[in-house]
This record gives sequence, C-alpha cells and structure tokens, in this order.
Amino acid sequence: MSVSQSEPERGESESPLQGVELRMAANPTQLSIVRAVAADIAMRQDFDLDSIEDLKLAVDEACSTLIALAAPDAVLSARFVVTDGVVQVATQVGSKRSSPPDRDSFGWRVLSALVDSVTTWVAPQAGDDEYVVHIDLVKRGLVDA
Repeated sequence: MSVSQSEPERGESESPLQGVELRMAANPTQLSIVRAVAADIAMRQDFDLDSIEDLKLAVDEACSTLIALAAPDAVLSARFVVTDGVVQVATQVGSKRSSPPDRDSFGWRVLSALVDSVTTWVAPQAGDDEYVVHIDLVKRGLVDA
C-alpha cells in the first residue's frame, strides 16, 4: 500500500489535508485501512458521528464493489479531496469487465442512501480487454443553520 498527500496548487487553500490518495492491492483485507482514513478525514471536517459513519460505510461499499470487479493483481485507488466541508472520494480499479457496477443492486441502493451523490463509469485502459471502473462519492458535512 502507498499513501500520498498532494500538494496544493498556487492560489488553493493551504489546508494540511488538501488531498490524500491510497493505493493498495484490490483485496478485502485492505478495507479497514480505507475505512480508517475516511473516518479520520470526516472527523477533521467536524462531521457529526452519523455522517462519519455514513462516509465510512459508503467508502467500504464502494471499495468492496470495486474489489469484486477487480482483475487479478489489480490495484485499488481511493483519492480523498476536501473542500469547504465537502469530502469527495474517487475510487477506481483495473478490471476485465467493460460494464459498471449494477445500479439496481442492494449494495448500490445502500451506497446511494449514505452519500449526497455517487457516480460510476468505466473507461478503457491501454491493452486488450482492460478497463478502469470508477466510483465517485460526495459527502457534505452538516451546514450550520
């Protein structure tokens, strides 16, 4: 597994947590690490306990879905970007399948209920029969009234 923290571009916020990317084997044993990072980021954004748990579960479900679609020896990537109390999570994995996750599945319905928005798509990758499956999530913290 590798972790990188991206440098902010000029003119962007100098927040210490602008972006974090995790790259790991597409293996269920790695899910606890991704959940822990999601929870830590949500806590640092002052999300309430329910929102922290929602983000953790959503990231777990997105990554679990991608792991199920992953090609042998694929790398799972989860990139977290925080902007003004909004956590954006972009996940992706290499796959032999050219179709996105089933949007009618129970897991997808749960995922959709936990976050403010979720999108998925598949992009061709260099090489024969190789694709990258993406799932992107957006979770907003509570807005003060």
